[in-house]
Amino acid sequence: MEQPLAALKEQSLLRTIRPSAVATGKAGRIVREGRELLDLSSNDYLGLSQHPAVKEAMIQSLLEEGCGAGASRLISGSREGCEQLEETLAQWHDAEAAVVFGSGYMCNVGAISALAGREDAVFSDRLNHASIVDGVVLSRAEHIRYRHADPDHLESLLKKQRGSRRRWIVTDAVFSMDGDAAPLRELIELKYRYDAGLIVDEAHSGGIYGAEGQGLAAELGLAEHVDVHIGTFSKSFGVYGAYAAGSRTLRSWLVNKARPLIYSTALPPSVVAGVRQSLHLIRHERRRAAEVRRLAVTFRKTLASEGLRVLGRPDCPIVPVVTGDPNAALRFSEELVLAGIAASAIRPPTVPVSAARVRFSLSGAHSEQDMQEALAAIVHIAGRIGLR
Repeated sequence: MEQPLAALKEQSLLRTIRPSAVATGKAGRIVREGRELLDLSSNDYLGLSQHPAVKEAMIQSLLEEGCGAGASRLISGSREGCEQLEETLAQWHDAEAAVVFGSGYMCNVGAISALAGREDAVFSDRLNHASIVDGVVLSRAEHIRYRHADPDHLESLLKKQRGSRRRWIVTDAVFSMDGDAAPLRELIELKYRYDAGLIVDEAHSGGIYGAEGQGLAAELGLAEHVDVHIGTFSKSFGVYGAYAAGSRTLRSWLVNKARPLIYSTALPPSVVAGVRQSLHLIRHERRRAAEVRRLAVTFRKTLASEGLRVLGRPDCPIVPVVTGDPNAALRFSEELVLAGIAASAIRPPTVPVSAARVRFSLSGAHSEQDMQEALAAIVHIAGRIGLR
């Protein structure tokens, strides 16, 4: 192991875990090695991880129901809060049913490996999240990858692949490292044309888009054409866990076939309580999403106007600045820390070779002043190290 790790370090690709803590009483800020930083690295898009109502819901549940669920829901039963959460999630998505998983990774791995098998084919966007890739691999289905957000390439692959028992198209709605969106309208047309099912992971779009935060498919008026909605509680919700929503048959199938659901202890009741409160805030207080989308437009436009290579949908809170070289991404991130900003260097294999970047992630916890000060520092540092 030591030699490959040394090689990764030599290539500026070695990953390490850095301790950090929440800056008490200061939303959108963390403390790392004694230094307070503006947190532009988190996926807490709406700032709900520190919301008083969410914390209070979790505290009350903890006092009343204890710390853990004790076992899998199939072993010890399902707590009332989890049943109510699933009912609300289904109604939120205008679906028949929903089922909660322990994490987004577990949900994608569990759902995809349960829905596809050896005689099937799964068509997956090349930039889909690792959990989607692993779900396809574990399913033992034929794994067919199409060029990123390229429906023409997908159609050419669908035309060639006609012998499968079942065909699934799976995509992220918003891509976590690029901040861009899947061409859902075109994917839906292909789903019907080639008799395929469609799985859409709204992990990074849930809470942000849609009249009540259901995600990008709802924003575009396309939700009814999605067979399986995947969502997480660890981004906009600010808590932890995930879900799949769709038909009653889908729920029953996953309860019987999704191994991460069957063989994992259920979410702690306090986490479920926090998720339920977050969902209420997401649905009924849409100003948070509107504000973070507005900040994203300004943030992205400013960086692009200064000559930086910025990716993504204009109003997406994920704002990647591409450096190309991993060394440049690391240096950019390190210089930002010295300026009081936490933003992560993203390097291969998370992103393609020669596409290293620093990923900025905006939050409803950030103020207009936070953004203006951050932009000034980012532009100054980028110029100093030769990125613009």
